[in-house]
Amino acid sequence: MKVNELTISQAQDLLLKRELSSRELTLSCLDRIEDVDRRLHAFISFDRKKALAMADKADTLKGKERGLLCGIPLSVKDLLCTKNMTTTCGSRILENFIPPYNATVIDKIEREGAVIVGKTTMDEFAMGSSSETCAFGVPENPWKEGYVAGGSSGGSAVSVAACECFASLGSDTGGSVRQPASLCGVVGMKPTYGRVSRYGLVAYASSLDQVGTFSRNVADCALMMNVIAGYDKKDSTSVNIAKPNYLEAMTSGLKGMKIGVPKEYFGEGLDPEVEKIVRDGILVLEEAGAEIIDVSLPHTDYCVAVYYIIAPAEASSNLARYDGVLYGYRDMSAESLLDMYKETRSKGFGAEVKRRILIGTYALSSGYYDAYYKKASQVRTVIINDYKKAFELCDVLISPVVPTPAWKFGDKGDDPLAMYLSDIFSISANLAGIPGISVPGGFSRLGLPIGIQLQGSHFKEDVLFKVAHNLEKGLGISDNKPIL
Repeated sequence: MKVNELTISQAQDLLLKRELSSRELTLSCLDRIEDVDRRLHAFISFDRKKALAMADKADTLKGKERGLLCGIPLSVKDLLCTKNMTTTCGSRILENFIPPYNATVIDKIEREGAVIVGKTTMDEFAMGSSSETCAFGVPENPWKEGYVAGGSSGGSAVSVAACECFASLGSDTGGSVRQPASLCGVVGMKPTYGRVSRYGLVAYASSLDQVGTFSRNVADCALMMNVIAGYDKKDSTSVNIAKPNYLEAMTSGLKGMKIGVPKEYFGEGLDPEVEKIVRDGILVLEEAGAEIIDVSLPHTDYCVAVYYIIAPAEASSNLARYDGVLYGYRDMSAESLLDMYKETRSKGFGAEVKRRILIGTYALSSGYYDAYYKKASQVRTVIINDYKKAFELCDVLISPVVPTPAWKFGDKGDDPLAMYLSDIFSISANLAGIPGISVPGGFSRLGLPIGIQLQGSHFKEDVLFKVAHNLEKGLGISDNKPIL
């Protein structure tokens, strides 16, 4: 096994024994990026010199100076602010933007000694389900040429699956961590809203956005959550409650636990291969001692409509700041201020971003606010209550992540609704603010990965990790890696 194919825990053990240096570890990842990323396009930018400097610093640390991620190469989705590194959000309008500060989660991983190898490809401003809207290249699924990696955090998922780094930070607004994790065969965690600081995360939809993690197994995901979770006074939505040790939650056996199977997630539109793999996962949890029960989330059919009113409405407000005045791209050909605004936004934003801004502005406009945004917010409350009732009956919900395996490039490009419906099973967790995790479940007949989704009650990530650990252990496929 090559060193860049190790898990974080395996790499840490070798680093502590001084049988491996962080420089060697980082070089293996950087060489891998240079070898395969011309095809995969997982990275918008990477800085070899800076990464090696961070690795060399990690190699000098001893004893208590060494953090939980000391010397471990990670990647970061390109909408988390990184001081002295470009943060583009996959958009031409921020092509040359260099933030003057770090996001809180970046400060946290750097304090623990992590090595940042680069910023990953993403749908423009996180608006998309395949990463095809990125202005700087489209990431490709490492398991099969010509297929999408998912979105919006597609580059992060690819970088981990292809062993270009050991883990990655992404963001999840409507499934943007869990969905590409499922399509690329890695573990992806969306924490409870308020569990991880959003300070320095460039906003798409502020009531839905959450920083999440990608890793090659559940234990590495738990370690990453141990680092990034916790209260942050810089984020007004951060919740000040105790943080458990997620690694310690991963015990074997599920005796006494109840796993709910929402009937609404197993109907029309679900690919038979996906359903079989999820059903196999249910059997694994039952064999581990869990009781399987049927539950209902009766308003699931409304989730896509609610999401695509609330998220664009919030986006239209958040993206109003990109006007060519303070930072980012400015059209220099305009002769008046109004023309400068128009041309800057017309040329700087891509088609999908402009589509969502227009939808959101319409939903918030005078005469339509009550009919659209207000009504969507009311239905969102109903969806939250559906989950509360379900979690009175069970500890965790199990379901598909995506209705199908990965699809070919361009298959849904001309049909925005078909693309939006690919998020039907992941959107609801963001609307309700609950945690969710995607665990690799198996493969389609074409060799494409299929994930299994687990959802838990608010701030019950430790319960999710316990169930995810038993699911991963029973399935036994987490060591599988794509051959490039």
